[in-house]
Amino acid sequence: MGSLFRSETMCLAQLFLQSGTAYECLSALGEKGLVQFRDLNQNVSSFQRKFVGEVKRCEELERILAYLVQEINRADIPLPEGETSLPAPPLKQVLEMQEQLQKLEVELREVTKNKEKLRKNLLELIEYTHMLRVTKTFVKRNVEFEPTYEEFPPLDSDSLLDYSCMQRLGAKLGFISGLINQGKVEAFEKMLWRVCKGYTILTYAELDEPLEDPETGEVIKWYVFLISFWGEQIGHKVKKICDCYHCHIYPYPNTAEERREIQEGLNTRIQDLHTVLHKTEDYLRQVLCKAAESVYTRVIQVKKMKAIYHILNMCSFDVTNKCLIAEVWCPEADLQGLRRALEEGSRESGATIPSFMNTIPTKETPPTLIRTNKFTEGFQNIVDAYGVGSYREVNPALFTIITFPFLFAVMFGDCGHGFVMFLFALLLVLNENHPRLNQSQEIMRMFFHGRYILLLMGLFSVYTGLIYNDCFSKSVNLFGSGWNVSAMYSSSHAPTEHTKMVLWNDSVVRHNRLLQLDPNVPGVFRGPYPFGIDPIWNLATNRLTFLNSFKMKMSVILGIIHMTFGVVLGIFNHLHFRKKFNIYFVSIPELLFMLCMFGYLIFMIIYKWLVYSAETSRVAPSILIEFINMFLFPTSETSGLYSGQVHVQRLLLAVTALSVPVLFLGKPLFLLWLQNRRSCFGISRSGYTLVRKDSEEEVSLLGSQDVEEGPNQMEDGCREMTCEEFNFGEILMTQVIHSIEYCLGCISNTASYLRLWALSLAHAQLSDVLWAMLMRVGLRVDTTFGVLLLLPVIAVFAGLTVFILLIMEGLSAFLHAIRLHWVEFQNKFYVGAGTKFVPFSFRLLSSKFTDDVA
Repeated sequence: MGSLFRSETMCLAQLFLQSGTAYECLSALGEKGLVQFRDLNQNVSSFQRKFVGEVKRCEELERILAYLVQEINRADIPLPEGETSLPAPPLKQVLEMQEQLQKLEVELREVTKNKEKLRKNLLELIEYTHMLRVTKTFVKRNVEFEPTYEEFPPLDSDSLLDYSCMQRLGAKLGFISGLINQGKVEAFEKMLWRVCKGYTILTYAELDEPLEDPETGEVIKWYVFLISFWGEQIGHKVKKICDCYHCHIYPYPNTAEERREIQEGLNTRIQDLHTVLHKTEDYLRQVLCKAAESVYTRVIQVKKMKAIYHILNMCSFDVTNKCLIAEVWCPEADLQGLRRALEEGSRESGATIPSFMNTIPTKETPPTLIRTNKFTEGFQNIVDAYGVGSYREVNPALFTIITFPFLFAVMFGDCGHGFVMFLFALLLVLNENHPRLNQSQEIMRMFFHGRYILLLMGLFSVYTGLIYNDCFSKSVNLFGSGWNVSAMYSSSHAPTEHTKMVLWNDSVVRHNRLLQLDPNVPGVFRGPYPFGIDPIWNLATNRLTFLNSFKMKMSVILGIIHMTFGVVLGIFNHLHFRKKFNIYFVSIPELLFMLCMFGYLIFMIIYKWLVYSAETSRVAPSILIEFINMFLFPTSETSGLYSGQVHVQRLLLAVTALSVPVLFLGKPLFLLWLQNRRSCFGISRSGYTLVRKDSEEEVSLLGSQDVEEGPNQMEDGCREMTCEEFNFGEILMTQVIHSIEYCLGCISNTASYLRLWALSLAHAQLSDVLWAMLMRVGLRVDTTFGVLLLLPVIAVFAGLTVFILLIMEGLSAFLHAIRLHWVEFQNKFYVGAGTKFVPFSFRLLSSKFTDDVA
């Protein structure tokens, strides 16, 4: 576990891999996941690289394995998951594995092809038997209702199928029989009538049971048809129409004897095909069961092998073509692990010359690596969604662990709702090793990955709910109220005090709907509530006014402290990157601008809380009016909060006004002064530039290096680097834009923190409305039907609480808390322009081989 405050220190290393050991060394590196490889062949096409043939071989193996998985799933055979920690296959076993898989594929394809052919023949024979059975009734019906004509002798004793009879009629009669899809019958009949002009007789009947189509495998309803036609020309037309409608045509027997022989032969062949097909399916299942035992292992190994060859294609060869050279980014803390991995790979390959590495200096910006665990991963993902941090700058995720759930809880302050959220997150944390949670649907998986964020959000909401004294919109009286109602009665005071104070008697209580407690009366206010808001405010009519004032001021105080902390964190960045002039010309003016205006506002809020009591509350000045008068310079004298307030405010305004031009012009003029003192910028320190190239911050870094390291270092840097072009206009424009954004942002961002008050108010009012509309109605029903009505009321109340107050309100507060961190807090110090460190690791490969089938 590395530091969360800054990203880890990275170095650029060069690996020298012997050609015979490169595969084994990369396999060892992939298991450890220590380094990120750089592509040294960016100008080379992917089809012209050295190991493109090996990559194609891996893709061929993936294709075979995908086919095997598809056939195994089609046969409903379970796929056992093996170990994912298996190493990549050794090179001497790759050809053997490829040969085995290809042989298995050929065998499976042949057996599957034979099975499909047998199955198709069986379905055709079954269709043929159904056709013969149904058309037999057609013939009987036609013979029974055959009309007789006077010009021909009677045909009662002759069969319609006897061709000698038709020869006596002087015509040539033909038959076509088969099966047609149910949806095509009507169109088929119309087409026959229009094309053949009535020279055909179509007889059809629906089959009782649906049959499977031999071509597509779909189970559909079929119609058996028999077409009688005269003449060969009409017969050709009928056959073409049958082909157009994809009819299944079968030979029609001429005599009853031939029909019986065909029927017997079909039954025998169907029995034989059933036997052969059953044995073929058993053999195919045995082959697939044996293949399913090792297919998971093969998929993992092929994926690792393909990843190794992709990395090898990123390496370059030396002059002798006997050594591979790779460049990697590696954390300095993992250099020893990198050396051990190279030694392990060389030892496994049995090479006489080991592979080795050495670090090289560079001026390129390294990737950002911040190690996380299952607790900090969620908070780091929130920060990375805004932008991956620049190399070695302060990481906001460390502070987000506390500030994010706290600001959420300020907007979601309810003890009951927070406790329900805490229990849900605690359930996910306790069952985090359950495999079904990580493989659940997308929404549930999202909750699971953020379980620790939900846990802290619920815990902090319980705390703020206790501060607000709010539990499902009701207050909890734990310590007893600090207000005493009986002290307002005149009977509890001496007669001399009645004229000085407004006291109550029985008549006043009976004739007034609303009464106000006076804290100036002795004994009415006995002290503040020990923890949180006094529960008596839940009964007061001015409860909303009191809580709005409290929450609004609290939101402003929290927001200014949060933003000021962000500016202070920027000072740590300037110190780390050795840009102290940014502290004097940027950070300190920003702090003065913020504190002299809004810091003074916090001072006035707290001062008024501490100095003014209930006795002097009526003469207490308005903070808002005093803050506005600070900028308007009113001519009339005001009472003010304290003596000498006008002089203090004018001093603060002077400091604020002076900090603005320093913020706008201080840094550009300082850099211009440095430029005039020398002819070129440069750094002599070996290593890499800590900021983005061609930015105004680079010029600043170079200038600060020269000032701090002395003239000798400056001269060495000038000899090492080419002269940098100094663009004063660009630096000035960038600083002016930044300063305008900051000065205006101080006002808008402070107002933006009022969303803490607004959402807290909305959540409390929604909770109160839900209680008043459901629970209060259910609890006021009489005892006869109250119990029966209370159960469904509680169920509806619980459902609406979960969906509206927990999910919808929780999601709203979550999004607003993200906005406060991204916009109001992180823009004070966080650039977020880095690239994430993506190591070459087999753990990043997908272990779900079912995805490859798609």
